[in-house]
Amino acid sequence: MPNIKDELKEIVEVTMLPEVELYLEDLLKLIENNEATDDDMDAIKEMESFMVELQNIVEAINTNQISDVEAAEVYEKIMDLLEESKE
Repeated sequence: MPNIKDELKEIVEVTMLPEVELYLEDLLKLIENNEATDDDMDAIKEMESFMVELQNIVEAINTNQISDVEAAEVYEKIMDLLEESKE
């Protein structure tokens, strides 16, 4: 059975971080083109914060500061987010 921490790290590094980075790039292009709305500006702040949270998850895994139970909870939340984004 795969290690939940490894699975979590993989989904964060391979899926979540790249998706957040791409979305942030799109939002930043709106700023460059002077097309960003207040909602876009709020989304940028939220995505930057979310990216830091994701990076902190990876760091917690790398330094063994997250338990298997915590990792499983975070993994399930991320999988729920991914499922919601497909709808």
